[in-house]
Amino acid sequence: MRTGHLACLALVLSVAPAWAQEQTACRVLCAPEFHVEPTITFTGLFGAPRVTADDRIETREPRETELEVILSLGLPTRVRWLEFTVEAIFLPFDRDSTPELEFETNFGWLPGERTRGWVSSHFDVVDKFSSAERPTDRRAYTHKLNLELDTSVSIFNWLPEGRWLRGVELEGSLDYVATGLPKAGDIIDGRRFVDKASPWSFSLVFVLPVAPM
Repeated sequence: MRTGHLACLALVLSVAPAWAQEQTACRVLCAPEFHVEPTITFTGLFGAPRVTADDRIETREPRETELEVILSLGLPTRVRWLEFTVEAIFLPFDRDSTPELEFETNFGWLPGERTRGWVSSHFDVVDKFSSAERPTDRRAYTHKLNLELDTSVSIFNWLPEGRWLRGVELEGSLDYVATGLPKAGDIIDGRRFVDKASPWSFSLVFVLPVAPM
């Protein structure tokens, strides 16, 4: 699995900067933007489900904090409020984890121009391709509908133009996974879900620009 992670990282690092250097006209899709995003995610944010094990004692599914690394390739369009993003997500300190892919359609509702470049926000409709989580799933990976509200703060916006740090952002992402999660009555790893799994999570994202610079 580590070999696959390294291969994916090498592919994105080598291809994205090359695309960003192309000087083609922006007709439909504009020059890609590549970011590396260290992320802290808090899962089960609201409504932690009750679960029972063999002893039939009810407990609450614990909330978890995960450290992720996201490789993000953004594809702006000529329509200023519309963008597409492809993300590869890894948990570098979890040996049992498998990478996830997300294919996003981003709808900007608060452009940075309105806040002098300090704050921007967009709503995302996401096809999340990740490990199967329901006992009825027949494949190891399934597609899930994910809705996100992302708000970014340009914490170094006060720096002069051209400085790399000026492009660094701190982003808050509120996520709602609408499909593909365990439901009430599902039995997973010997635990029976009394309630459906919580679809909510919140991520604190450090957006580090790689290309274009």
